[in-house]
Amino acid sequence: MTRVKRGIATKKRHKRLLKETKGYWGQRKNVFKRAQETHLRALAFAYKSRKLIKRDMRSLFITRINAACGGFDLSYNAFIHGLQQASILLNRKMLSQIAIADPTTFAQLVTLARG
Repeated sequence: MTRVKRGIATKKRHKRLLKETKGYWGQRKNVFKRAQETHLRALAFAYKSRKLIKRDMRSLFITRINAACGGFDLSYNAFIHGLQQASILLNRKMLSQIAIADPTTFAQLVTLARG
């Protein structure tokens, strides 16, 4: 059986990883073993953060809606419950956008929620 030399494939794999770790600090950017450890950890954090940003954004939307409801002397809780009773199915992102961009429409939603 003929001998297989794997240097080209290994070098290509190493170069690809080191290119992705560009900008890391110290050995984390130029020593393959350290770079690989750091890169795996970075990917794990990136995955987790993609999930957490959804939670953070929903919290922001709720805060905005609550602030907008405060001007109408209505709590967020009562507003959402009133919308559900009125069969108005808007998600919190859309409600917060309406509260910011179109206060007159939001005022109509509040009157519908009060009911």
